Amino acid sequence: MFGVDNILSVALAFFVVTVSPGPANIAVATVAMRSGRRSGLIFGIGLSFGLAFWGLIAATGMGAVLQSSEYALIALKLFGGSYLLWLAFQSGRSALSKSESARRTSIDGRWFKRGLVLNLSNPKAVVAWMAALSMGLGASDGLYEVAVATMICMLLGFLNYTGYALAFSLSGVMAGYRRLQRWIDGVAAGLFAAAGFGLIRAAFSR
Repeated sequence: MFGVDNILSVALAFFVVTVSPGPANIAVATVAMRSGRRSGLIFGIGLSFGLAFWGLIAATGMGAVLQSSEYALIALKLFGGSYLLWLAFQSGRSALSKSESARRTSIDGRWFKRGLVLNLSNPKAVVAWMAALSMGLGASDGLYEVAVATMICMLLGFLNYTGYALAFSLSGVMAGYRRLQRWIDGVAAGLFAAAGFGLIRAAFSR
């Protein structure tokens, strides 16, 4: 029977995966430090929508179909890897830029689209969703149980990105970023590049 223990199992498994440092969390933290709370929150909302999309894919059973489709996974990994390399380029360019204005994006819609694309291009998201849902759902659970578990995970994802945006847009954190901007953006560029090349390599290793 689907109860509190099942919900906690799903929530804990998804929480561990979601809060772990990864491209999405690094990106929202960097955006918040660089461009402020509003931009970070809008970027985080885009990430949340992308994460929710993969949650719906996993909940409807399409995640298993995607995992079994070699060509679809390869295409998604190549796209995701390329997008991460683009983020690495952007962070690297910011690290080398001397202009404060060059590091800011004033169009809110662009932040939302960037966050959305980042999580839509993450093939590991559907794997994380399926792993989390399997922790608390059984073969006898129906649509209601799947819907409840999925909604809880979506909420956790939103709270996670919102928390990162709020924490890294604090005045003290932003001041520290301005002092160490080149180092922070340089490290972010390296992490994005490593993740991007890792996805591309994984696409050709099957």
